Amino acid sequence: MLIPLGWTPRALADDKKYTIGFSQATTLEPWRVQFNKDLKAEAEKHPNVNLLMADAEDKTEKQVSDTESFITQEVDAILISPKESAGLTAVVEKAMDAKIPVFVLDRNVNSEKYTQWIGGDNVVIGRAVGDFVVKTLGGAGKAKGNVVEIWGGLGTQASHDRSNGYHEKADKESGIKHLLNQQSADWKQAKAYEVMSTALRNFEDINLVYGHNDPMAYGAYLAAKDAGREKNILFVGVDALPNEGVKYVHDGVLAATFVYPTPGAEGLRQALKVLGGGTVEKKLVLDTQTITKDNADAILKANGLL
Repeated sequence: MLIPLGWTPRALADDKKYTIGFSQATTLEPWRVQFNKDLKAEAEKHPNVNLLMADAEDKTEKQVSDTESFITQEVDAILISPKESAGLTAVVEKAMDAKIPVFVLDRNVNSEKYTQWIGGDNVVIGRAVGDFVVKTLGGAGKAKGNVVEIWGGLGTQASHDRSNGYHEKADKESGIKHLLNQQSADWKQAKAYEVMSTALRNFEDINLVYGHNDPMAYGAYLAAKDAGREKNILFVGVDALPNEGVKYVHDGVLAATFVYPTPGAEGLRQALKVLGGGTVEKKLVLDTQTITKDNADAILKANGLL
């Protein structure tokens, strides 16, 4: 056999065709729509990848069935973003028992029996929000203002983490007062509008709103606008989808949003690394980024939105 100059076993592996199954929890949320878009874009860069995508339609039972179908098809690797941890643990372990590497994206499962977990760190994101709020309201040791915090969900770890990280920073400032006690809007714009409408009726002085995601921050903004008070309040959200949170910042609706990175593209890259004979760390935490007027335009241009 004539071996070409620069040939390596990895080079041969890269020529092999791979079928990779992806199980998405739902496509009803804008963040997950972007998640799918990013994954598809990455897959298109790899002609040797046949990507199978399944939408669980926000149903744990369907996601289990979709994943079992991938196992039956003997795919080369599985990417899965669980609807909820407990209900998907057994099928992830079943795939691993079938010698199929599994990459768990965003929410984790209640087991260490997977190849790799990839996602953002909501505590770190919360801290970044806290730093921004403190700076915006006057700086460390001088910050002063009344803040409304709108939770995503009291039963979701992401919401607790985004709150805990934020309060690590904000609670050091005696001048920052929080006006609501764990008011949840279930990640939804319409419910945040209702929470904010109540806050506006009960409090004459509100300086800043922290919504645990951009749709809720936007819902709060709309409530304030309808009450004629939006110009006196700053609004901050999380997720930073280009066509949502970043656009809100560009339009002057939000003062800032914070990137909660979608893990699909990185998940595919890590899967190909393993299939090519490489090794990966057990957990891979993706970075966040603060989006303000200073960098929003650049991000919109990069995504063809400006």
